[in-house]
Amino acid sequence: MKNLVDTVVAELNQILLGKDHQVRLALCGLLAKGHLLIEDIPGMGKTTLSHALAKAMGLSYQRIQFTNDLLPADVLGYSMYDKQAGSLVFHPGPIFAQVVLADEINRASPRTQSALLEAMEERQVSIEGETRPLPHPFFVIATQNPTEQGGTYPLPESQLDRFLMRIRLGYPDPRAERELLEGEDRRVMTDRLGTLLSEADLATLQDAVTRVTASPALLDYIQRLLEQSRRMPGLLYGLSPRAGLGLLRATKAWALMQGRQHALPDDIQAVFPSIAEHRLEQGESGKSAQRVRQLLTSVSVLA
Repeated sequence: MKNLVDTVVAELNQILLGKDHQVRLALCGLLAKGHLLIEDIPGMGKTTLSHALAKAMGLSYQRIQFTNDLLPADVLGYSMYDKQAGSLVFHPGPIFAQVVLADEINRASPRTQSALLEAMEERQVSIEGETRPLPHPFFVIATQNPTEQGGTYPLPESQLDRFLMRIRLGYPDPRAERELLEGEDRRVMTDRLGTLLSEADLATLQDAVTRVTASPALLDYIQRLLEQSRRMPGLLYGLSPRAGLGLLRATKAWALMQGRQHALPDDIQAVFPSIAEHRLEQGESGKSAQRVRQLLTSVSVLA
């Protein structure tokens, strides 16, 4: 299984240069059946990563460009009267894809943002009194511009908590940037990318994540991190039970990606910043990374 994962990571690293850790975190989120939020300034490769990941998995892909005039029906779909059928016919929206890119999600109004809540949590949407299941697997990748930029609406805590991880790509290092300048267009490379992991392979890996063992001592460590986050000064609330469950799933997925069937504290520490930072920001931009470092240094691995 590790060989499968390493093959996918190696191919994605050819497209998104110098971002091995972020690529692995994105893949970890998919294996853990979570959703991914990518926050960065425009032009950093957020869309490229999402498209390449979908292509590598051979999954159906839809991109939704979020704008301030986007309506919930533009995301979920709508019913229209059909003369021939003599009844209303449902036309599914772009949310009915296996990988959905919600591009610049914080440029849409809170009403439209909330259209994703049920889909992300329940893997279904309720429209006009009918519940419709979404495809499996279902993976939302949302990109977000920094809140300091104009024309953005901050994501509410209920929305943020539904994202398993948040990552930032950041500027490439000089060597990677030079390779970008001298190399082939990344969109062309992405279009040429073939399926590296079949849907059956992905399902096998996702099932294998659930079988990775976590010792009672490891669960104790997770609980201590959660409890300490709820006692931190300056925070209205700490990490939710949903965050704790997500942390455990991501920890197991990271362990599997390392070729192990048991999780270690190192796995928790590898994924914890991406899981905790967006949940601990709470209106104070830039402080969450400091809070996460404080948690990891103050909470002992051993009881």
